Amino acid sequence: MNFTSQEVEKMIENQRQFFDSGATKCIEFRKNQLRNLKKSIQHHEKEILNALRLDLGKSDFEGYTNEVGIVLDSIRFMLKNLDEWIEPVETKTPISLQPAKSFIIREPYGVTLIIAPFNYPFQLVMEPLLGAIIGGNTAIVKPSESAVHTCAIVKQIIEESFEQQYIRVVEGEKEEVTALIHASFDYIFFTGSIAVGKVVMRAASERLTPITLELGGKSPTIVDHTANLEVAAKRIVWGKFNNNGQTCVAPDYLLVQRSIYDKFVPILKKTITQFFGNDPQKSSDYGRIINKKQLERLVQLLDIEKNQITFGGKYDFEDRYLEPTILENITWNHSIMEDEIFGPILPIMPYDDLQGIIRDIKRLPKPLAAYFFSENEKAINYFLDHLPFGGGCINDTITHVGNVYLPFGGVGPSGVNAYHGKASFENFTHPKSIMKRSTKIAHDMLFPPYKQKLKLVRMVLK
Repeated sequence: MNFTSQEVEKMIENQRQFFDSGATKCIEFRKNQLRNLKKSIQHHEKEILNALRLDLGKSDFEGYTNEVGIVLDSIRFMLKNLDEWIEPVETKTPISLQPAKSFIIREPYGVTLIIAPFNYPFQLVMEPLLGAIIGGNTAIVKPSESAVHTCAIVKQIIEESFEQQYIRVVEGEKEEVTALIHASFDYIFFTGSIAVGKVVMRAASERLTPITLELGGKSPTIVDHTANLEVAAKRIVWGKFNNNGQTCVAPDYLLVQRSIYDKFVPILKKTITQFFGNDPQKSSDYGRIINKKQLERLVQLLDIEKNQITFGGKYDFEDRYLEPTILENITWNHSIMEDEIFGPILPIMPYDDLQGIIRDIKRLPKPLAAYFFSENEKAINYFLDHLPFGGGCINDTITHVGNVYLPFGGVGPSGVNAYHGKASFENFTHPKSIMKRSTKIAHDMLFPPYKQKLKLVRMVLK
């Protein structure tokens, strides 16, 4: 779909008129839109799962748990709690400003833009869209053009659930995205790469448009000598190779304490075989890379590091297949450690002490996630206190993203702002602070002439 900047502004104007009518602010309207969306998702569940299988090779289990199920769970949670979230929040008022009542109103931004990536092409459209809806906004949604089949079913679901003046899907590639991010939206929500995130932030800054950026980075996983190695191996292999490694919070690289390195790495390799068999290409539970371009990028990384491959490494361009791959004898200077891998390649490095390895990790940009496997509470607390990252797990990987009670987002280069659950409502609304002063008791303390009033003010404000 090709459209001009003028056409984008026309779309925005149509939605702004609808927003200004006040329809989206009604709580029953918001809840009804959630119900409409839920009904459509459930009706098209088989088509969604089939589209995810075609685009990314996802099994029905993976497609449901990672995409459909997590969205339905979010809708349930939001329907249950929206009445409470939408109520004004009363706050205290200082004695110096009494008599008065202070409170915070959550106000929708207006017309929002949601740009989604290819790796979770259903969930990462719907989750931010839920936030826009419960926040009382309208939305223009741009799914990923790379996930062709999922994009089509997302478009069908949205068009049968909502009027275009309320929620609208637009398709396109780089030119269309450029037109969208430079338009007069009231809020922009972008999920994608750090490189494109910088472009979006630059465009938003021209209009001072508030934004959320959900990006990525090299998320570390640390395994110390006290860890339950069998459990750690299963949870790391699952987290890394889920969705074929195309997960922004996947373990990007693995750091194993030297004293258990020779014991743990064979367990890790054995676990991969237990999960996906001797030939993962034949496993119905092992996904595919989104397209040949992304596979070529990953194969180039492997070509550079071919001497470090100790497990896997096979690929098939026609099938968009890349075998689960482990790289060893890696150092911070290897090319695989320069950027987020975003594929089924796991570099492993030994380390000696926790303080030293955290110091090394902190030299890199702050990651979206970090994971630590340990039974030592002192070490766990040190990890949490000294390593900055968006969010993560102790003794697990990526499951924090599925917890509706936890905000999800990055920090610094890995993202701006957070969403999921109540955080989605807060993300898509502005906290408008109000103080309602009484006129029954009125004093002139703040008004000129001041004369001797400063002494009294000092007493009140000290």
